[in-house]
Amino acid sequence: MNTNSNYYRYSDYSIEQLYEEIGILKEKALKAEQVGNISEVAVNERKMQVAIAYTLNPDDFKDGETYELKMEPGMSFKIDYINGIFAWGRRINLLNEEYEKKEALPISLLGDKK
Repeated sequence: MNTNSNYYRYSDYSIEQLYEEIGILKEKALKAEQVGNISEVAVNERKMQVAIAYTLNPDDFKDGETYELKMEPGMSFKIDYINGIFAWGRRINLLNEEYEKKEALPISLLGDKK
């Protein structure tokens, strides 16, 4: 079990430690779901997505490209730029309308290129 999660940032973890942490967070989310603690489920799932993002290569995601959003069928995300493991850009809905609000998403939430 990774006992260092309170002392290190995910960027300091090895790939093995990241996968271990992802497993721990998945287990916490499942336990929280079983007792009906929806907010704890959401927190652990978000942490898990950030940890997963650190296992990916940010260079695989390109500025100006549009990617499907894994957790939101029909929605996509157009990248303005990448900063670390976060893609900054705007969501695009099913009608191909781009949202005004710019936001940052962990690259682990991006699916296939459109």
